[in-house]
Amino acid sequence: MPWNHLFEDFLGRMRTHGIPLRLQLWNGKHFDLHPEPRVTLIANTAGSLRHVINPTLDSLGKAYVEGEIDLEGHVLDVVDIATQLAAAEGDSSRPGARNGRHSRDSDKNAISYHYDVSNEFYSAWLDKNMVYSCAYFRSEADTLDQAQEQKIDHILNKINIQPGQRLLDIGCGWGALMIRAVKQYGARAVGVTLSQNQYEYAKERIAREGIADRCEVRLEDYRDVTGQFDRVTSVGMFEHVGLKNLEGYFRRIHNLLVDGGVAMNHGITSTDVNSGDTPFGGGDFIDRYVFPDGELPHISLTLREMCAAGLEPLDVENLRRHYALTLKHWAERFEEHGERMRKLAGEQKYRIWRVYLAGCAYGFTHDWISLNQIVAVKAGGPNMNRLPLTRDYMYRG
Repeated sequence: MPWNHLFEDFLGRMRTHGIPLRLQLWNGKHFDLHPEPRVTLIANTAGSLRHVINPTLDSLGKAYVEGEIDLEGHVLDVVDIATQLAAAEGDSSRPGARNGRHSRDSDKNAISYHYDVSNEFYSAWLDKNMVYSCAYFRSEADTLDQAQEQKIDHILNKINIQPGQRLLDIGCGWGALMIRAVKQYGARAVGVTLSQNQYEYAKERIAREGIADRCEVRLEDYRDVTGQFDRVTSVGMFEHVGLKNLEGYFRRIHNLLVDGGVAMNHGITSTDVNSGDTPFGGGDFIDRYVFPDGELPHISLTLREMCAAGLEPLDVENLRRHYALTLKHWAERFEEHGERMRKLAGEQKYRIWRVYLAGCAYGFTHDWISLNQIVAVKAGGPNMNRLPLTRDYMYRG
Protein backbone atom coordinates (compact mmCIF):
# COMPACT_ATOMS: atom_id res chain seq x y z
CA MET A 1 0.00 0.00 0.00
CA PRO A 2 1.44 3.47 -0.88
CA TRP A 3 2.67 5.55 2.07
CA ASN A 4 -0.10 8.16 1.63
CA HIS A 5 -2.82 5.52 2.03
CA LEU A 6 -1.09 4.08 5.11
CA PHE A 7 -0.74 7.57 6.53
CA GLU A 8 -4.40 8.41 5.93
CA ASP A 9 -5.42 5.16 7.63
CA PHE A 10 -3.15 6.04 10.57
CA LEU A 11 -4.67 9.53 10.86
CA GLY A 12 -8.15 8.07 10.93
CA ARG A 13 -7.27 5.72 13.78
CA MET A 14 -5.37 8.33 15.79
CA ARG A 15 -8.06 10.99 15.63
CA THR A 16 -10.36 8.73 17.63
CA HIS A 17 -7.92 8.94 20.56
CA GLY A 18 -7.83 12.74 20.83
CA ILE A 19 -4.05 12.97 21.16
CA PRO A 20 -3.02 16.68 21.30
CA LEU A 21 -0.49 16.37 18.48
CA ARG A 22 0.14 18.18 15.18
CA LEU A 23 1.78 16.12 12.44
CA GLN A 24 3.70 18.28 10.00
CA LEU A 25 5.10 16.88 6.77
CA TRP A 26 8.26 17.80 4.87
CA ASN A 27 6.10 19.59 2.27
CA GLY A 28 4.56 21.97 4.80
CA LYS A 29 1.20 20.21 5.13
CA HIS A 30 0.02 19.56 8.65
CA PHE A 31 -2.67 17.47 10.30
CA ASP A 32 -4.02 18.04 13.83
CA LEU A 33 -5.14 15.04 15.86
CA HIS A 34 -6.76 17.38 18.42
CA PRO A 35 -8.14 20.94 18.25
CA GLU A 36 -5.45 22.18 20.64
CA PRO A 37 -2.16 20.37 19.92
CA ARG A 38 0.60 20.72 22.52
CA VAL A 39 3.36 19.10 20.47
CA THR A 40 4.34 19.22 16.80
CA LEU A 41 6.01 16.19 15.22
CA ILE A 42 7.78 17.11 11.98
CA ALA A 43 8.40 14.28 9.50
CA ASN A 44 11.47 15.45 7.58
CA THR A 45 11.11 12.96 4.70
CA ALA A 46 8.52 10.55 3.36
CA GLY A 47 10.68 7.71 4.66
CA SER A 48 10.44 8.99 8.23
CA LEU A 49 6.70 8.29 8.22
CA ARG A 50 7.43 4.59 8.79
CA HIS A 51 8.35 5.49 12.39
CA VAL A 52 5.21 7.57 12.82
CA ILE A 53 2.62 5.11 11.53
CA ASN A 54 4.11 2.22 13.56
CA PRO A 55 4.97 4.11 16.74
CA THR A 56 6.85 2.74 19.73
CA LEU A 57 8.92 4.76 22.17
CA ASP A 58 12.00 3.12 20.69
CA SER A 59 11.12 3.84 17.03
CA LEU A 60 10.05 7.42 17.72
CA GLY A 61 13.09 8.01 19.92
CA LYS A 62 15.43 6.54 17.31
CA ALA A 63 13.87 8.69 14.57
CA TYR A 64 14.32 11.80 16.73
CA VAL A 65 17.90 11.00 17.68
CA GLU A 66 18.84 10.25 14.06
CA GLY A 67 17.20 13.48 12.84
CA GLU A 68 14.49 11.80 10.78
CA ILE A 69 11.84 13.66 12.77
CA ASP A 70 11.87 16.82 14.86
CA LEU A 71 9.75 17.49 17.93
CA GLU A 72 8.52 20.90 19.03
CA GLY A 73 6.99 21.52 22.44
CA HIS A 74 7.94 21.13 26.08
CA VAL A 75 9.94 17.93 26.46
CA LEU A 76 7.67 16.54 29.22
CA ASP A 77 4.70 16.99 26.86
CA VAL A 78 6.70 15.38 24.05
CA VAL A 79 7.22 12.19 26.06
CA ASP A 80 3.61 12.12 27.27
CA ILE A 81 2.26 12.38 23.74
CA ALA A 82 4.77 9.90 22.31
CA THR A 83 3.57 7.44 24.95
CA GLN A 84 -0.06 8.11 24.01
CA LEU A 85 0.79 7.35 20.36
CA ALA A 86 2.58 4.12 21.28
CA ALA A 87 -0.20 3.08 23.66
CA ALA A 88 -2.91 3.72 21.05
CA GLU A 89 -1.20 1.31 18.63
CA GLY A 90 0.87 -1.01 20.77
CA ASP A 91 0.78 -3.81 23.30
CA SER A 92 1.08 -2.66 26.90
CA SER A 93 2.60 -5.97 28.05
CA ARG A 94 6.15 -5.74 29.33
CA PRO A 95 9.01 -7.53 27.57
CA GLY A 96 10.98 -10.07 29.55
CA ALA A 97 14.10 -9.35 31.54
CA ARG A 98 17.30 -8.50 29.67
CA ASN A 99 20.50 -10.49 29.79
CA GLY A 100 23.52 -8.27 29.31
CA ARG A 101 27.12 -9.37 28.79
CA HIS A 102 28.69 -7.86 31.91
CA SER A 103 32.33 -8.76 31.48
CA ARG A 104 34.76 -6.41 33.18
CA ASP A 105 35.57 -4.76 29.86
CA SER A 106 31.93 -4.38 28.79
CA ASP A 107 31.00 -2.93 32.20
CA LYS A 108 33.85 -0.42 32.03
CA ASN A 109 32.91 0.55 28.47
CA ALA A 110 29.24 0.97 29.40
CA ILE A 111 30.13 3.19 32.37
CA SER A 112 32.50 5.27 30.26
CA TYR A 113 29.89 5.65 27.50
CA HIS A 114 27.31 6.99 29.92
CA TYR A 115 29.29 8.99 32.47
CA ASP A 116 32.26 10.31 30.51
CA VAL A 117 30.34 12.80 28.35
CA SER A 118 32.03 15.66 30.21
CA ASN A 119 31.91 17.01 33.74
CA GLU A 120 30.79 20.38 32.35
CA PHE A 121 27.85 18.65 30.64
CA TYR A 122 26.61 17.11 33.89
CA SER A 123 27.26 20.20 35.98
CA ALA A 124 24.88 22.22 33.81
CA TRP A 125 21.80 20.32 35.02
CA LEU A 126 22.80 18.48 38.21
CA ASP A 127 22.89 20.12 41.64
CA LYS A 128 25.91 22.02 42.94
CA ASN A 129 27.47 18.83 44.38
CA MET A 130 27.06 16.80 41.17
CA VAL A 131 24.82 14.08 42.61
CA TYR A 132 23.46 11.89 39.82
CA SER A 133 20.91 9.78 41.68
CA CYS A 134 17.46 10.10 43.23
CA ALA A 135 17.11 13.04 45.62
CA TYR A 136 15.05 13.07 48.84
CA PHE A 137 12.33 15.72 49.05
CA ARG A 138 10.82 16.69 52.38
CA SER A 139 8.54 18.98 50.39
CA GLU A 140 7.86 19.44 46.68
CA ALA A 141 9.01 23.03 47.23
CA ASP A 142 12.56 21.88 48.11
CA THR A 143 15.25 22.97 45.70
CA LEU A 144 17.31 20.30 43.96
CA ASP A 145 20.37 21.32 46.01
CA GLN A 146 18.40 20.87 49.25
CA ALA A 147 16.92 17.55 48.19
CA GLN A 148 20.26 16.04 47.17
CA GLU A 149 21.93 17.04 50.43
CA GLN A 150 18.95 15.62 52.32
CA LYS A 151 19.33 12.36 50.38
CA ILE A 152 22.98 12.01 51.38
CA ASP A 153 22.16 12.71 55.03
CA HIS A 154 19.22 10.29 54.84
CA ILE A 155 21.58 7.52 53.69
CA LEU A 156 24.30 8.29 56.22
CA ASN A 157 21.77 8.44 59.04
CA LYS A 158 20.17 5.17 57.93
CA ILE A 159 23.49 3.30 58.09
CA ASN A 160 24.20 4.97 61.45
CA ILE A 161 27.69 6.03 60.43
CA GLN A 162 29.93 6.87 63.41
CA PRO A 163 33.12 8.95 63.71
CA GLY A 164 36.20 6.98 62.76
CA GLN A 165 34.32 4.22 60.93
CA ARG A 166 35.53 3.09 57.50
CA LEU A 167 33.06 3.66 54.69
CA LEU A 168 33.25 2.17 51.18
CA ASP A 169 31.13 3.91 48.54
CA ILE A 170 30.73 1.65 45.49
CA GLY A 171 30.10 3.71 42.36
CA CYS A 172 30.97 6.95 44.16
CA GLY A 173 30.19 9.27 41.25
CA TRP A 174 31.73 12.69 41.69
CA GLY A 175 32.34 12.06 45.39
CA ALA A 176 29.57 13.97 47.17
CA LEU A 177 28.49 11.21 49.58
CA MET A 178 31.94 10.15 50.76
CA ILE A 179 33.11 13.74 51.15
CA ARG A 180 30.09 14.61 53.29
CA ALA A 181 30.57 11.43 55.32
CA VAL A 182 34.12 12.53 56.13
CA LYS A 183 33.47 16.23 56.74
CA GLN A 184 30.14 16.10 58.56
CA TYR A 185 30.13 12.64 60.17
CA GLY A 186 33.81 12.06 60.91
CA ALA A 187 34.12 8.90 58.83
CA ARG A 188 37.12 7.64 56.87
CA ALA A 189 36.02 6.92 53.30
CA VAL A 190 37.06 5.14 50.13
CA GLY A 191 35.10 5.57 46.91
CA VAL A 192 35.47 3.53 43.72
CA THR A 193 34.33 4.35 40.19
CA LEU A 194 35.00 3.13 36.65
CA SER A 195 34.57 6.61 35.16
CA GLN A 196 37.81 8.46 34.43
CA ASN A 197 36.03 11.83 34.52
CA GLN A 198 34.42 11.13 37.88
CA TYR A 199 37.69 9.86 39.32
CA GLU A 200 39.63 12.96 38.31
CA TYR A 201 36.90 15.33 39.53
CA ALA A 202 36.53 13.57 42.92
CA LYS A 203 40.30 13.40 43.43
CA GLU A 204 40.65 17.12 42.78
CA ARG A 205 37.75 17.95 45.09
CA ILE A 206 39.16 15.80 47.92
CA ALA A 207 42.47 17.65 47.63
CA ARG A 208 40.68 21.03 47.54
CA GLU A 209 38.69 20.15 50.67
CA GLY A 210 41.90 19.19 52.50
CA ILE A 211 40.69 15.71 53.49
CA ALA A 212 43.05 13.48 51.50
CA ASP A 213 44.28 11.89 54.74
CA ARG A 214 40.77 10.57 55.43
CA CYS A 215 39.19 10.25 52.01
CA GLU A 216 40.37 8.39 48.90
CA VAL A 217 38.90 7.81 45.44
CA ARG A 218 40.04 4.90 43.28
CA LEU A 219 39.56 4.04 39.62
CA GLU A 220 38.68 0.46 40.47
CA ASP A 221 36.10 -2.26 39.85
CA TYR A 222 34.12 -3.12 42.99
CA ARG A 223 35.10 -6.77 42.45
CA ASP A 224 38.75 -5.84 42.99
CA VAL A 225 38.31 -3.95 46.27
CA THR A 226 40.03 -5.53 49.26
CA GLY A 227 39.93 -4.79 52.97
CA GLN A 228 37.20 -4.53 55.60
CA PHE A 229 34.71 -1.73 56.09
CA ASP A 230 32.25 -0.82 58.81
CA ARG A 231 29.79 0.58 56.29
CA VAL A 232 29.22 0.05 52.56
CA THR A 233 27.02 2.23 50.38
CA SER A 234 26.07 1.70 46.75
CA VAL A 235 24.01 4.47 45.20
CA GLY A 236 22.75 4.23 41.62
CA MET A 237 25.26 1.54 40.69
CA PHE A 238 23.66 -1.91 40.93
CA GLU A 239 21.62 -1.23 37.78
CA HIS A 240 24.85 -2.00 35.89
CA VAL A 241 25.53 -5.33 37.63
CA GLY A 242 23.19 -7.63 35.70
CA LEU A 243 20.47 -9.91 37.05
CA LYS A 244 22.64 -13.03 36.93
CA ASN A 245 25.38 -11.29 38.88
CA LEU A 246 23.30 -9.91 41.74
CA GLU A 247 24.13 -12.60 44.27
CA GLY A 248 27.85 -12.23 43.52
CA TYR A 249 27.55 -8.46 43.86
CA PHE A 250 25.86 -8.71 47.24
CA ARG A 251 28.27 -11.47 48.29
CA ARG A 252 31.15 -9.08 47.56
CA ILE A 253 29.52 -6.46 49.79
CA HIS A 254 29.04 -9.12 52.49
CA ASN A 255 32.72 -10.07 52.35
CA LEU A 256 33.86 -6.45 52.53
CA LEU A 257 31.85 -5.77 55.69
CA VAL A 258 33.23 -6.33 59.16
CA ASP A 259 31.11 -8.41 61.53
CA GLY A 260 28.22 -6.17 62.53
CA GLY A 261 28.73 -4.00 59.45
CA VAL A 262 25.90 -2.22 57.69
CA ALA A 263 25.23 -1.80 53.96
CA MET A 264 22.87 0.43 52.00
CA ASN A 265 21.83 -0.40 48.43
CA HIS A 266 20.07 2.49 46.67
CA GLY A 267 19.00 1.53 43.17
CA ILE A 268 16.40 1.55 40.42
CA THR A 269 14.12 -1.48 40.31
CA SER A 270 11.58 -2.83 37.85
CA THR A 271 7.95 -2.71 38.96
CA ASP A 272 7.29 -5.89 36.98
CA VAL A 273 7.36 -8.92 39.27
CA ASN A 274 9.32 -10.83 36.61
CA SER A 275 11.91 -8.04 36.31
CA GLY A 276 10.54 -7.23 32.87
CA ASP A 277 11.35 -4.18 30.79
CA THR A 278 9.30 -0.99 30.53
CA PRO A 279 6.37 -1.06 28.04
CA PHE A 280 6.04 0.40 24.54
CA GLY A 281 9.74 0.06 23.67
CA GLY A 282 11.11 2.55 26.21
CA GLY A 283 13.64 0.06 27.55
CA ASP A 284 14.88 -0.72 24.03
CA PHE A 285 15.64 2.96 23.47
CA ILE A 286 17.55 3.23 26.76
CA ASP A 287 19.55 0.08 26.04
CA ARG A 288 20.38 1.30 22.53
CA TYR A 289 21.39 4.87 23.35
CA VAL A 290 21.79 5.45 27.09
CA PHE A 291 22.61 2.50 29.35
CA PRO A 292 24.08 -0.39 27.35
CA ASP A 293 23.48 -3.66 29.22
CA GLY A 294 21.45 -2.03 32.00
CA GLU A 295 19.18 -4.51 33.83
CA LEU A 296 16.59 -3.75 36.51
CA PRO A 297 15.51 -6.41 39.03
CA HIS A 298 12.18 -6.37 40.82
CA ILE A 299 12.46 -5.60 44.55
CA SER A 300 11.57 -9.23 45.33
CA LEU A 301 14.54 -10.51 43.30
CA THR A 302 16.81 -7.89 44.89
CA LEU A 303 15.86 -9.04 48.39
CA ARG A 304 16.15 -12.71 47.45
CA GLU A 305 19.67 -12.31 46.08
CA MET A 306 20.68 -10.12 49.00
CA CYS A 307 19.56 -12.77 51.47
CA ALA A 308 21.24 -15.54 49.46
CA ALA A 309 24.50 -13.59 49.76
CA GLY A 310 24.33 -13.49 53.57
CA LEU A 311 22.89 -10.01 54.09
CA GLU A 312 19.86 -9.44 56.31
CA PRO A 313 17.56 -6.67 55.02
CA LEU A 314 16.33 -4.48 57.88
CA ASP A 315 14.68 -1.55 56.17
CA VAL A 316 13.21 -0.98 52.71
CA GLU A 317 12.00 2.41 51.50
CA ASN A 318 10.44 3.11 48.11
CA LEU A 319 11.50 6.51 46.74
CA ARG A 320 9.76 6.24 43.35
CA ARG A 321 7.91 9.57 43.74
CA HIS A 322 11.14 11.25 44.83
CA TYR A 323 12.86 10.11 41.64
CA ALA A 324 9.97 11.41 39.53
CA LEU A 325 10.50 14.83 41.16
CA THR A 326 14.28 14.61 40.75
CA LEU A 327 14.00 13.83 37.06
CA LYS A 328 11.53 16.63 36.45
CA HIS A 329 14.10 19.02 37.96
CA TRP A 330 16.81 17.55 35.72
CA ALA A 331 14.66 17.65 32.59
CA GLU A 332 13.64 21.26 33.24
CA ARG A 333 17.23 22.33 33.86
CA PHE A 334 18.41 20.47 30.77
CA GLU A 335 15.71 22.18 28.69
CA GLU A 336 16.64 25.57 30.14
CA HIS A 337 20.27 25.10 29.04
CA GLY A 338 19.40 23.48 25.70
CA GLU A 339 21.74 25.46 23.47
CA ARG A 340 24.64 24.97 25.85
CA MET A 341 23.90 21.22 25.98
CA ARG A 342 24.01 21.06 22.18
CA LYS A 343 27.44 22.72 22.15
CA LEU A 344 28.83 20.53 24.92
CA ALA A 345 27.57 17.15 23.71
CA GLY A 346 26.75 17.56 20.03
CA GLU A 347 23.34 17.32 18.39
CA GLN A 348 22.81 13.58 18.71
CA LYS A 349 23.74 13.26 22.39
CA TYR A 350 21.73 16.38 23.13
CA ARG A 351 18.67 14.70 21.61
CA ILE A 352 19.34 11.42 23.43
CA TRP A 353 19.62 13.05 26.83
CA ARG A 354 16.72 15.43 26.26
CA VAL A 355 14.19 12.65 25.72
CA TYR A 356 15.91 10.22 28.12
CA LEU A 357 15.58 12.46 31.17
CA ALA A 358 11.99 13.39 30.38
CA GLY A 359 11.17 9.77 29.54
CA CYS A 360 12.51 8.56 32.88
CA ALA A 361 10.48 11.24 34.67
CA TYR A 362 7.41 9.81 32.93
CA GLY A 363 8.37 6.23 33.80
CA PHE A 364 8.79 6.93 37.51
CA THR A 365 5.62 9.05 37.63
CA HIS A 366 3.58 6.24 36.06
CA ASP A 367 5.07 3.38 38.12
CA TRP A 368 6.93 1.71 35.24
CA ILE A 369 10.11 1.77 37.32
CA SER A 370 10.87 2.41 40.96
CA LEU A 371 13.71 3.23 43.36
CA ASN A 372 14.37 1.34 46.56
CA GLN A 373 16.77 1.95 49.42
CA ILE A 374 17.58 -1.21 51.37
CA VAL A 375 19.51 -1.21 54.64
CA ALA A 376 21.06 -4.58 55.46
CA VAL A 377 23.50 -6.05 57.95
CA LYS A 378 25.93 -8.92 57.65
CA ALA A 379 23.85 -11.89 58.80
CA GLY A 380 24.76 -14.51 61.37
CA GLY A 381 24.85 -14.63 65.16
CA PRO A 382 23.21 -12.67 67.98
CA ASN A 383 25.73 -9.84 67.98
CA MET A 384 25.83 -9.09 64.25
CA ASN A 385 23.03 -6.52 64.21
CA ARG A 386 24.12 -3.55 66.27
CA LEU A 387 21.67 -0.99 64.92
CA PRO A 388 19.09 0.57 67.27
CA LEU A 389 15.83 -1.32 67.82
CA THR A 390 13.63 1.27 66.15
CA ARG A 391 13.88 3.53 63.10
CA ASP A 392 13.93 6.67 65.24
CA TYR A 393 17.67 7.09 64.75
CA MET A 394 17.21 7.47 60.98
CA TYR A 395 15.38 10.78 61.40
CA ARG A 396 17.65 12.57 63.82
CA GLY A 397 18.55 16.15 63.00
